[in-house]
Amino acid sequence: MWTRRARGTATAAGKVTRSRSSNAGLKPHYDALVIGGGKAAYLQKGGLKTAVLEKRHVLGGAAVSEEIFPGFHFSRCSYLLSLLRPQIYKDLDLKKHGLKLYKRDPHAFTPMLEEGVSGAPPRSLTLGSDLAMNRQEIGKFSKKDAQAYPDFTAHLEKLVEAVYPLLDGPPVNIPGVTSGSLRTRLAAAKTLIPAVKFGLGLGKNIPDFYEILTAPATKFLNQWFESEPLKATLATDAVIGAMTSPSTPGSGYVLLHHVMGELEMERGAWGYVEGGMGGVSQAIARAAQSYGADIFTEKDVGHVLVGSDQAARGVVLKDGTEIHSQVVLSNATAYVTFKHLTPKDALSPEFIKAVDQIDYTSPVTKINVALDKLPNFLARPTPDHKPGPHHQCSIHLNCESIEVLETAYKEAINGRPSARPMLEMTIPSVLDPTLAPPGCHVVSLFTQFTPYHIEGREWTDEDKEAFADTVFDWVEQYAPGFKKSVVGRDILTPPDLERIFGLTGGNIFHGSMSLDQLYLARPLPSLSDHRSPIKGLYLCGSGCHPGGGVMGSPGWNAARVVMADLKQN
Repeated sequence: MWTRRARGTATAAGKVTRSRSSNAGLKPHYDALVIGGGKAAYLQKGGLKTAVLEKRHVLGGAAVSEEIFPGFHFSRCSYLLSLLRPQIYKDLDLKKHGLKLYKRDPHAFTPMLEEGVSGAPPRSLTLGSDLAMNRQEIGKFSKKDAQAYPDFTAHLEKLVEAVYPLLDGPPVNIPGVTSGSLRTRLAAAKTLIPAVKFGLGLGKNIPDFYEILTAPATKFLNQWFESEPLKATLATDAVIGAMTSPSTPGSGYVLLHHVMGELEMERGAWGYVEGGMGGVSQAIARAAQSYGADIFTEKDVGHVLVGSDQAARGVVLKDGTEIHSQVVLSNATAYVTFKHLTPKDALSPEFIKAVDQIDYTSPVTKINVALDKLPNFLARPTPDHKPGPHHQCSIHLNCESIEVLETAYKEAINGRPSARPMLEMTIPSVLDPTLAPPGCHVVSLFTQFTPYHIEGREWTDEDKEAFADTVFDWVEQYAPGFKKSVVGRDILTPPDLERIFGLTGGNIFHGSMSLDQLYLARPLPSLSDHRSPIKGLYLCGSGCHPGGGVMGSPGWNAARVVMADLKQN
């Protein structure tokens, strides 16, 4: 069996401009520079000559495709698509630029670890768009819950529908509305429109939204359901990627955040990208290039150039190359941007202290696995290793009850990897044949809960292998034969996610999605409008509103702020 050690290669469908060892094609001056990831399309479309400078050998930040083992292509970090806003999909004509999606239906499968009755297999819970099937599946555990589930989903859909206007615009510009010239105030007043639409959309549901925003997910779910497998399955959306438990106040909002998705006009749908998640990054990059943007990989930015007037003037690469620009947009986290890329003397001690307080805690260890055959689950066996509908789902393991999730969380906050971790398994190769050799499959195991440090010390290779062995032992209980089918595995603990992808603390959202780090306070109150204390330096990554996972929106919003500022100046 291979264990991942060396760097993989990018394998997304089609390729964007790649850099060589020289700086061929790199101009000395641009209107706009983007550090990391994409975000260039709207700037270039708006008339700004833009360049993207990606540190790694593959474009896309966390949304990348890499061939980790020969013939096996993985979405190495980000692994599912839903929160790509439809306006961006349409504006950039991403389908034309090669983005192909595989929608999943059903979408959730939770097998039980239990003895079957009278020779029957163990029970399982499968959820999808078919309401009749959902009632039948939930009815295995509770007839009452089966009746309540359609009303539950309708209730969430009403709340989500009201939230959508907030996703597609920057937060209210409080300083602009409350101070400055009449012209400034009128321009800033436009940022009130999404908030007004949000309030009107909620109407009499404002108390319900407030409750889900502030309450523990357990309180919200207990009001609707009684069966533990259903509650635990739904609770995974409340804790996924977050160092929080279903009983933590505010976890209800994280649940809502993950049902805000939309895929090809279908609300709540999640899917796989052909070739892996790098296919999204590649399509956006090709759109940007079609407008004239320059895109470079292996261009590691050393620091932002700040002039004597305390304005951003470009960047200096680590090889010493200076590139000048009117504006600089950072797709990195706020911590990386201001602690590593901005000269220390350009920022106040008070601001740096505030940046240090941003919560980047992560519970996630991502394990990418190459298999020579499809997992076969005791709860839903399939003949001849052929995929069933459940294989395309997010497969929830160790989710028999809320208590199992709570125990896993408590172990991690005490500095130990969970002995019975919450596991979300996906097998995208069931729908996308481009990812693995015939008969073989790629598996993503999104595991929680693991701390950044193990009881105060750093992870060792032995620790990583031991945790992966624990995960595989649990998968084996649900799908005997899994361990023998493993060809290779790539283990990414929180420090690995930070080191490789620039995710501070290993946090996949560029910062906790807690109530103190949302909307007007994301990532800080002083940064919620994308502008930084350095004139001409902007944030455009997932650490900005509307938060991690909402692909494209932070960059879209940041581009509009930049264009407005340049127009005023």
